[in-house]
Amino acid sequence: MPRYIAFLRAINVSGRNVKMEYLRLKFEELGFNQVETFIASGNVFFESPTLDEPDMVNRIQTRLAESLGFQVPTFLRTDQQLASIAQYTYTAIPEFNSNSGRALNVAFLSTQPNEDAISKLFSLKNETDNFIVHKREIYWLCQKKQSESTFSNAVLEKTMRCQSTMRGIETIQKMAAKYQLT
Repeated sequence: MPRYIAFLRAINVSGRNVKMEYLRLKFEELGFNQVETFIASGNVFFESPTLDEPDMVNRIQTRLAESLGFQVPTFLRTDQQLASIAQYTYTAIPEFNSNSGRALNVAFLSTQPNEDAISKLFSLKNETDNFIVHKREIYWLCQKKQSESTFSNAVLEKTMRCQSTMRGIETIQKMAAKYQLT
């Protein structure tokens, strides 16, 4: 059975606290199997016989909005896609060294960006912020503390004109390692 990871935005931020057990229950109510959460930031692993990603995203977002009372943008990837994302950092961003004080985040996009959006994103590159676009992900390498950057998920969404959510590369790599995806 195919295994997916739902990256949920707006979970356990800005006073929107959601217990991971509650999320697991909501996913199980949707008929998903082997549901597990990974840390309390809205990462849900599950199996589904359904291969229709747009339908799954719609069902998840609808159920969570109904039960939580707020919109929860949802970004699905397969376990193989997550493994590729974790591995991509080693080949595409060799200058990244997690001990260097830099931060590397992966933004999951709802759609693959077009060339115009990518050009607008690249116009935001500076000595602090650098970007790599690969498929439906954007890798953001921040050379300083993220709080010293003018870039954010809100800026990303405005620039790309699509929804996104970000995770630190350490979280991505830990998820891939835990589920032996790399």
